[in-house]
Amino acid sequence: MNYEGQTRQGVRRKPQRRKNALSTIVTIFIIAVVCTAVIIGALYVSGIRLISQTTESGETIKFFGKTVDGKPYSGTIYYPGGLTAKLSLAENTLTYSDGSVYTGKIEILLRDGDGEMKYSNGDVYTGTFFGDEITGSGKFVFANGDVYEGELEGGLKSGYGTYTWAEGSYYTGLFKDDQRNGAGFSLWVDGSSYDGTYVDGVKSGSGTFKFANGDIYTGEYVNDMRSGKGTYVWANGETYTGEFKDNTLNGEGTYTWASGRTYTGVFENGKMVATDGEDIAEPQN
Repeated sequence: MNYEGQTRQGVRRKPQRRKNALSTIVTIFIIAVVCTAVIIGALYVSGIRLISQTTESGETIKFFGKTVDGKPYSGTIYYPGGLTAKLSLAENTLTYSDGSVYTGKIEILLRDGDGEMKYSNGDVYTGTFFGDEITGSGKFVFANGDVYEGELEGGLKSGYGTYTWAEGSYYTGLFKDDQRNGAGFSLWVDGSSYDGTYVDGVKSGSGTFKFANGDIYTGEYVNDMRSGKGTYVWANGETYTGEFKDNTLNGEGTYTWASGRTYTGVFENGKMVATDGEDIAEPQN
């Protein structure tokens, strides 16, 4: 028996087996490529697309779904952070994964124009959008009963508007970065009011505050307190004109009683500083 011949013959068969295996892999690969091409072609013909869009704030959102004339028509929008939304251009709606719903004008995935946004927490905004942001003028009705109507930028109260609290108090005037900033008028339910300037939501600058009991202060404010120069008129007719600090009479000023008597001098922490042993009746403040 020729073992050497058998061994050589066995060795010669190995390349043939490798060739067959390689041929099978190539065939499978070709079939996979063809199938993929067919699927992609079918999706393309049916209008299915993957589209990216940049919002006004610079964020990139992606859409996968059906298009008509190259524009997104129905499908899913993917936002940074994991939020998604179902687009239905037929109904002009975006239904978000957190339960919020937008109804209105949509321009290539973005809220743009007039629309209404119902948030999952119960807040409702009706007004204008630009580049997928609340920008322009509109009305917010909050779940707690508060209402804001006026100008907004990037979803924040900015410009002129009116904010009304659920219990009836309101502010009308200028806003910036979601807070009262600039000139405005506030009226509280107890009847007190303030007409003047605000900085970051508190009274700062100059203005007039009318108290519910009839007292009136006109002058300067710093960080929501009467500080600087001003005039305080009590309901009983007494007045003080001069310097204030942290809501108290502090510095030089003139106090006038209802009888007409006056004192001009120095005040400290709301009290007159007597000079030369003068007997002074204390002011109300």
